[in-house]
Amino acid sequence: MADSPAPASPDTFDRLGLPPQVLANLASLGYRTMTAIQAASLPPALLGKDLIAQASTGSGKTAAFGLALLANLNVRRFAVQSLVLCPTRELADQVTTEIRRLARAEENIKVVTLCGGVAMRGQIASLEHGAHVVVGTPGRILDHLDRETLDLSALNTLVLDEADRMLDMGFVEDIGKVVSRCPKARQTLLFSATYPEGIAQIAARFMREPQRIEVASQHAPTRIRQLWYEVRDSERLHAVSLLIDHFRPQSTLAFCNTKQQCRDLAAVLRAGGVSALALHGDLEQRDRDQVLVQFANRSCSVLVATDVAARGLDLANLEAVINVDTTPDAEVHIHRIGRTGRQGQGDEPGLALNLASLDEMGAVGRIEQLQGRESDWHPLSELTPAGGAPLQAPMATLQLIGGRKEKIRAGDILGALTGDCGYAKEQVGRINVNEFSTYVAVDRAIAAEALRRLSAGKVKGRSVKVRLLDGEES
Repeated sequence: MADSPAPASPDTFDRLGLPPQVLANLASLGYRTMTAIQAASLPPALLGKDLIAQASTGSGKTAAFGLALLANLNVRRFAVQSLVLCPTRELADQVTTEIRRLARAEENIKVVTLCGGVAMRGQIASLEHGAHVVVGTPGRILDHLDRETLDLSALNTLVLDEADRMLDMGFVEDIGKVVSRCPKARQTLLFSATYPEGIAQIAARFMREPQRIEVASQHAPTRIRQLWYEVRDSERLHAVSLLIDHFRPQSTLAFCNTKQQCRDLAAVLRAGGVSALALHGDLEQRDRDQVLVQFANRSCSVLVATDVAARGLDLANLEAVINVDTTPDAEVHIHRIGRTGRQGQGDEPGLALNLASLDEMGAVGRIEQLQGRESDWHPLSELTPAGGAPLQAPMATLQLIGGRKEKIRAGDILGALTGDCGYAKEQVGRINVNEFSTYVAVDRAIAAEALRRLSAGKVKGRSVKVRLLDGEES
C-alpha cells in the first residue's frame, strides 16, 4: 500500500483536467481552490485508483469523492453506477445534497437516498424511475438488495464514507454483504476521520492496491483560539454556563463523553434561560431531526452532543466548541475543535473552550503532543458575565403538519407569512420541507403571533396544523 503525502499548499481545480462546464459549476458554488484532502485525493481518484483517505467532516471530502464518482458516470446509461455508504441518515442527506450541487453541470443526473426511518414504498418507487447515484446506510441498502429493488450490476464506483464510524456502529458485516453484491471491477474510495485497525482489514478485503492519503490537520491553528480551564467534576456544568455568559457565542456545540452528561447539561443551561438542546443516541429519529433543524436554523444557541451523535454532521457557522469533558482520544479532540474556525466562516477565529479535571491531565498531555504545542490555561475566576439577558436564540421554529407529500414548497410557506400574515421577509428564516412536516424559523419576537396567524389562515388554500417547537426536549 503506497503512502502519499498531502500537498503543502492549496491548488486550483482547473489543473485536474475537468470539463469546462464542471469548472464553471464549481466556480458558481464558490469552489475556488482545493482543500488539502481534495488536492491530495482527486488526481489519483480521477485516474481510477482505489483510495484510503483520512479526512474529517468539514475538510471537503464530499466534493473529493463526489467529483470522482461524477467523472465516472455515463449520464445516458440510466443505471446505478455509484454507491455511497454512510453511517447515518443525516450524513447521507448531506452527501446527497452536495452531490446534486456538484452534478448541476450535467443535466438529468438522478441521485437517490436510501436510509432507514423512511417508508420503503417511496424509495422503491424512486428506484423504479431510475437512478445514477445511490447514497444510503448499509442496513437499508442491504434491505433493497435482498428485495431485489436495487440493482448494482452497472456499479463502477463504491464510496465508504466515515468508515471508522461505520465500524463503531457494527456495520462491518452489512458492508461485507453489500460489497459482495458489487462488481469486482470497480473503484473503491474509503474516507475515514481516524485510522483504526479495522480500516486496514476492510482495505485488505474490499480494495485493490489502495493508495493511502492522510491530511494531518484539517484546520489552521491560527483560525482557532483554544483556551483551557481546570475544573473539579462538581463544578463542570456550572463552568459551561460561565463560559457561555462570558463569551456569548451565538452558536455553540458542546461535547460530553456520556449521554447522561448531555441531558444534565442541557437541563442546567435551559434552567438558566439559555436556548439549549441535547443530541444523543437515545433520541428517536423524529426527535433527532427536530433538534438538528432547530440548531441549524438558529432557534437553539447551544447543541449539547456526544461524539457518536455528532459524527457526520457538517454544522456551519459555529462560533464555539466547548469540550465539557476532555476526550481520552487526542485525534477525536482535533476533530471536535475543527468544527469551528473553518475557512470561509468570516475573519474571526473560532473558539475552542476546554474543561479538564486533574484526572484528565494525561489526556491533555496526549492532545498537546499531537498538536505540537502547550495548552493555554486560564482560571475560571476570569470569566465574568458580559451582562444582558440569558443567551436566547434569535429565531424560533414553527412546525407545520404537511410536507412534500402534500406538495408543500418553501415558497408556499414564505408566501403565507409575508402575504396573508403580513410579516417582512427579513422576519422569516430557514424553511425545511420534509416528507410529512415543514419547519420554518421566524424571528423569536413574532413566534407566538405567527403561530396564531398561520393556524387561523391557509397554506395552498388549505388550513394547516401548526405548533411551536419551544426548545424543550421532545
